[in-house]
Amino acid sequence: MNLTLSQMAVEVLTTADGHEKTAISRKHAATWFAARERNEPPEIGHATPPDFPARPEKPELLNPRDVPHRKPGSEAGRIALLHAVAHIELNAVDLHWDIIARFSHVKMPIGFYDDWVKSADEESNHFNLVCECLKSLGSHYGALPAHAGMWRAAQDTATDFMGRLAVVPMVLEARGLDVTPGMINIFKSAKLPNVVAALETIYAEEVAHVAYGSKWFHFLCGRHEHDPKDTFHELVRTYFHGALKPPFNEEKRADAGLPPDFYWPLAEKR
Repeated sequence: MNLTLSQMAVEVLTTADGHEKTAISRKHAATWFAARERNEPPEIGHATPPDFPARPEKPELLNPRDVPHRKPGSEAGRIALLHAVAHIELNAVDLHWDIIARFSHVKMPIGFYDDWVKSADEESNHFNLVCECLKSLGSHYGALPAHAGMWRAAQDTATDFMGRLAVVPMVLEARGLDVTPGMINIFKSAKLPNVVAALETIYAEEVAHVAYGSKWFHFLCGRHEHDPKDTFHELVRTYFHGALKPPFNEEKRADAGLPPDFYWPLAEKR
Protein backbone atom coordinates (compact mmCIF):
# COMPACT_ATOMS: atom_id res chain seq x y z
CA MET A 1 0.00 0.00 0.00
CA ASN A 2 1.35 3.42 -0.96
CA LEU A 3 1.73 5.81 1.96
CA THR A 4 0.22 9.28 1.91
CA LEU A 5 2.61 12.16 2.52
CA SER A 6 1.15 12.63 6.01
CA GLN A 7 1.78 8.96 6.80
CA MET A 8 5.37 9.35 5.59
CA ALA A 9 5.75 12.31 7.93
CA VAL A 10 4.45 10.36 10.93
CA GLU A 11 6.82 7.47 10.16
CA VAL A 12 9.75 9.89 10.41
CA LEU A 13 8.40 11.45 13.60
CA THR A 14 7.93 8.06 15.30
CA THR A 15 11.45 6.79 14.49
CA ALA A 16 13.82 7.29 17.42
CA ASP A 17 17.35 6.68 16.13
CA GLY A 18 18.76 9.78 14.43
CA HIS A 19 20.48 7.98 11.57
CA GLU A 20 17.45 5.77 10.94
CA LYS A 21 15.14 8.80 11.16
CA THR A 22 17.16 10.72 8.57
CA ALA A 23 17.43 7.68 6.28
CA ILE A 24 13.63 7.31 6.29
CA SER A 25 13.25 11.05 5.79
CA ARG A 26 15.52 11.02 2.73
CA LYS A 27 13.82 7.91 1.33
CA HIS A 28 10.38 9.52 1.59
CA ALA A 29 11.68 12.76 0.06
CA ALA A 30 13.08 10.80 -2.89
CA THR A 31 9.74 9.01 -3.27
CA TRP A 32 7.87 12.31 -3.25
CA PHE A 33 10.04 13.98 -5.87
CA ALA A 34 10.19 10.92 -8.10
CA ALA A 35 6.39 10.85 -8.08
CA ARG A 36 6.28 14.60 -8.76
CA GLU A 37 8.51 14.04 -11.81
CA ARG A 38 5.91 11.58 -13.09
CA ASN A 39 3.17 14.09 -12.23
CA GLU A 40 1.71 11.47 -9.87
CA PRO A 41 2.32 12.92 -6.39
CA PRO A 42 1.22 10.86 -3.39
CA GLU A 43 -1.95 12.01 -1.68
CA ILE A 44 -1.37 14.42 1.18
CA GLY A 45 -3.88 12.49 3.28
CA HIS A 46 -4.30 12.85 7.03
CA ALA A 47 -2.34 11.24 9.86
CA THR A 48 -1.97 12.18 13.50
CA PRO A 49 1.57 13.17 14.46
CA PRO A 50 2.84 12.48 17.99
CA ASP A 51 2.87 15.34 20.48
CA PHE A 52 6.62 14.75 20.85
CA PRO A 53 8.79 13.00 18.26
CA ALA A 54 10.57 9.76 19.09
CA ARG A 55 14.10 10.29 20.41
CA PRO A 56 17.08 8.01 21.09
CA GLU A 57 18.07 7.20 24.69
CA LYS A 58 21.07 9.49 24.29
CA PRO A 59 21.60 12.41 24.42
CA GLU A 60 20.14 13.12 27.81
CA LEU A 61 17.79 16.08 27.44
CA LEU A 62 18.31 18.79 30.06
CA ASN A 63 16.67 22.04 31.00
CA PRO A 64 18.42 24.70 28.89
CA ARG A 65 20.02 26.34 31.94
CA ASP A 66 21.50 22.98 32.98
CA VAL A 67 23.30 22.30 29.68
CA PRO A 68 27.04 22.84 30.35
CA HIS A 69 28.67 25.77 28.55
CA ARG A 70 32.08 25.14 27.03
CA LYS A 71 34.35 27.71 25.42
CA PRO A 72 34.62 27.06 21.65
CA GLY A 73 38.35 27.84 21.69
CA SER A 74 39.09 24.34 23.03
CA GLU A 75 38.58 21.02 21.26
CA ALA A 76 36.02 20.04 23.88
CA GLY A 77 34.20 23.32 23.25
CA ARG A 78 34.21 22.79 19.50
CA ILE A 79 32.82 19.28 19.95
CA ALA A 80 30.10 20.66 22.24
CA LEU A 81 29.22 23.30 19.64
CA LEU A 82 28.93 20.70 16.88
CA HIS A 83 26.89 18.43 19.16
CA ALA A 84 24.45 21.30 19.72
CA VAL A 85 24.22 21.89 15.96
CA ALA A 86 23.51 18.18 15.36
CA HIS A 87 20.72 18.35 17.95
CA ILE A 88 19.24 21.42 16.24
CA GLU A 89 19.36 19.72 12.84
CA LEU A 90 17.67 16.54 14.13
CA ASN A 91 14.88 18.64 15.62
CA ALA A 92 14.62 20.51 12.31
CA VAL A 93 14.00 17.23 10.48
CA ASP A 94 11.05 16.55 12.77
CA LEU A 95 9.78 20.13 12.59
CA HIS A 96 9.66 20.05 8.79
CA TRP A 97 7.78 16.76 8.67
CA ASP A 98 5.52 17.73 11.58
CA ILE A 99 4.14 20.80 9.80
CA ILE A 100 3.07 18.58 6.89
CA ALA A 101 1.11 16.11 9.00
CA ARG A 102 -0.13 18.46 11.73
CA PHE A 103 -1.70 20.96 9.34
CA SER A 104 -2.77 18.53 6.61
CA HIS A 105 -6.36 19.65 7.17
CA VAL A 106 -5.46 23.08 5.73
CA LYS A 107 -5.71 23.07 1.94
CA MET A 108 -2.41 24.26 0.48
CA PRO A 109 -0.91 24.39 -3.03
CA ILE A 110 1.32 21.46 -3.88
CA GLY A 111 4.31 23.80 -3.95
CA PHE A 112 4.03 24.09 -0.16
CA TYR A 113 4.69 20.36 0.17
CA ASP A 114 7.54 20.51 -2.35
CA ASP A 115 9.22 23.17 -0.22
CA TRP A 116 8.79 21.38 3.08
CA VAL A 117 9.81 17.94 1.83
CA LYS A 118 12.91 19.50 0.24
CA SER A 119 13.74 21.26 3.51
CA ALA A 120 13.27 18.04 5.50
CA ASP A 121 15.58 16.23 3.10
CA GLU A 122 18.24 18.93 3.43
CA GLU A 123 17.94 19.01 7.24
CA SER A 124 18.45 15.23 7.22
CA ASN A 125 21.63 15.70 5.21
CA HIS A 126 22.74 18.47 7.59
CA PHE A 127 22.40 16.13 10.59
CA ASN A 128 24.48 13.48 8.84
CA LEU A 129 27.14 16.02 7.80
CA VAL A 130 27.54 17.24 11.38
CA CYS A 131 27.63 13.67 12.70
CA GLU A 132 30.52 12.98 10.30
CA CYS A 133 32.28 16.05 11.67
CA LEU A 134 31.79 14.82 15.23
CA LYS A 135 33.15 11.41 14.23
CA SER A 136 36.26 13.03 12.75
CA LEU A 137 36.85 14.65 16.16
CA GLY A 138 36.42 11.35 18.01
CA SER A 139 32.88 12.00 19.22
CA HIS A 140 29.28 11.25 18.20
CA TYR A 141 25.74 12.54 18.60
CA GLY A 142 24.54 11.44 22.02
CA ALA A 143 27.94 11.79 23.71
CA LEU A 144 26.86 15.00 25.50
CA PRO A 145 23.60 16.22 27.06
CA ALA A 146 21.36 18.41 24.91
CA HIS A 147 18.74 21.14 25.12
CA ALA A 148 15.31 19.80 26.14
CA GLY A 149 13.45 22.92 24.98
CA MET A 150 13.94 22.45 21.25
CA TRP A 151 10.41 21.15 20.69
CA ARG A 152 8.71 23.89 22.71
CA ALA A 153 7.97 26.06 19.67
CA ALA A 154 6.24 23.11 18.01
CA GLN A 155 4.13 22.43 21.09
CA ASP A 156 3.21 26.09 21.51
CA THR A 157 2.06 26.37 17.87
CA ALA A 158 0.48 22.92 17.55
CA THR A 159 -2.91 24.42 16.67
CA ASP A 160 -1.79 27.58 14.87
CA PHE A 161 -0.43 27.12 11.35
CA MET A 162 0.53 30.75 10.87
CA GLY A 163 2.08 30.83 14.33
CA ARG A 164 4.21 27.82 13.40
CA LEU A 165 5.45 29.53 10.24
CA ALA A 166 6.18 32.75 12.10
CA VAL A 167 8.12 31.19 14.96
CA VAL A 168 9.97 28.23 13.43
CA PRO A 169 11.35 29.31 10.05
CA MET A 170 10.99 33.09 10.43
CA VAL A 171 12.44 33.37 13.95
CA LEU A 172 14.33 30.21 14.95
CA GLU A 173 15.81 29.33 11.55
CA ALA A 174 16.47 32.99 10.82
CA ARG A 175 18.53 33.04 14.03
CA GLY A 176 20.73 30.42 12.39
CA LEU A 177 21.54 32.92 9.64
CA ASP A 178 22.78 35.32 12.33
CA VAL A 179 25.05 32.92 14.23
CA THR A 180 26.40 30.50 11.61
CA PRO A 181 29.04 32.86 10.13
CA GLY A 182 30.63 33.14 13.59
CA MET A 183 30.67 29.36 13.93
CA ILE A 184 32.30 29.03 10.51
CA ASN A 185 35.06 31.40 11.64
CA ILE A 186 35.67 29.33 14.79
CA PHE A 187 36.34 26.22 12.72
CA LYS A 188 38.39 28.13 10.14
CA SER A 189 40.62 29.31 12.98
CA ALA A 190 40.91 25.71 14.20
CA LYS A 191 41.91 24.62 10.65
CA LEU A 192 39.09 22.09 10.32
CA PRO A 193 38.10 22.43 6.64
CA ASN A 194 35.66 19.49 6.70
CA VAL A 195 33.64 21.22 9.43
CA VAL A 196 33.81 24.54 7.60
CA ALA A 197 32.49 22.89 4.42
CA ALA A 198 29.61 21.27 6.32
CA LEU A 199 28.63 24.53 8.01
CA GLU A 200 28.84 26.45 4.73
CA THR A 201 26.43 23.94 3.15
CA ILE A 202 24.04 24.36 6.06
CA TYR A 203 24.32 28.16 5.93
CA ALA A 204 23.56 28.33 2.19
CA GLU A 205 20.54 26.02 2.40
CA GLU A 206 19.04 27.60 5.51
CA VAL A 207 18.45 30.83 3.60
CA ALA A 208 15.96 28.96 1.43
CA HIS A 209 14.29 27.38 4.46
CA VAL A 210 13.65 30.80 5.99
CA ALA A 211 12.43 31.99 2.59
CA TYR A 212 9.91 29.13 2.40
CA GLY A 213 8.54 30.17 5.77
CA SER A 214 8.22 33.78 4.68
CA LYS A 215 6.65 32.85 1.34
CA TRP A 216 3.92 30.66 2.81
CA PHE A 217 3.31 32.99 5.75
CA HIS A 218 2.63 35.79 3.26
CA PHE A 219 0.45 33.40 1.22
CA LEU A 220 -1.75 32.69 4.25
CA CYS A 221 -1.87 36.36 5.19
CA GLY A 222 -3.17 37.07 1.69
CA ARG A 223 -5.72 34.27 1.96
CA HIS A 224 -7.06 35.67 5.24
CA GLU A 225 -6.58 39.37 4.33
CA HIS A 226 -4.14 39.97 7.19
CA ASP A 227 -1.36 42.54 7.21
CA PRO A 228 1.82 40.38 7.19
CA LYS A 229 4.00 42.62 9.36
CA ASP A 230 1.39 43.26 12.05
CA THR A 231 0.36 39.60 12.08
CA PHE A 232 3.97 38.47 12.38
CA HIS A 233 4.57 40.78 15.33
CA GLU A 234 1.40 39.60 17.07
CA LEU A 235 2.20 35.89 16.57
CA VAL A 236 5.83 36.16 17.65
CA ARG A 237 4.84 38.07 20.79
CA THR A 238 2.25 35.35 21.50
CA TYR A 239 4.39 32.26 20.91
CA PHE A 240 8.06 33.22 21.16
CA HIS A 241 9.46 33.48 24.67
CA GLY A 242 11.66 36.53 24.95
CA ALA A 243 12.96 39.18 22.56
CA LEU A 244 14.93 38.59 19.37
CA LYS A 245 18.68 38.99 19.81
CA PRO A 246 20.73 41.28 17.60
CA PRO A 247 23.08 41.55 15.80
CA PHE A 248 21.05 40.41 12.79
CA ASN A 249 22.40 39.17 9.48
CA GLU A 250 20.38 41.73 7.55
CA GLU A 251 21.75 40.74 4.14
CA LYS A 252 20.83 37.05 4.41
CA ARG A 253 17.53 37.84 6.12
CA ALA A 254 16.68 40.11 3.18
CA ASP A 255 17.62 37.30 0.77
CA ALA A 256 15.12 35.13 2.66
CA GLY A 257 12.33 37.70 2.41
CA LEU A 258 12.59 39.12 5.94
CA PRO A 259 12.82 42.94 5.89
CA PRO A 260 14.20 44.77 8.95
CA ASP A 261 10.81 46.18 9.98
CA PHE A 262 9.66 42.61 10.67
CA TYR A 263 12.29 41.77 13.28
CA TRP A 264 13.82 44.98 14.66
CA PRO A 265 10.62 46.00 16.55
CA LEU A 266 10.85 42.61 18.34
CA ALA A 267 14.52 42.97 19.28
CA GLU A 268 15.78 43.21 22.83
CA LYS A 269 16.89 46.67 23.85
CA ARG A 270 20.62 47.06 24.33
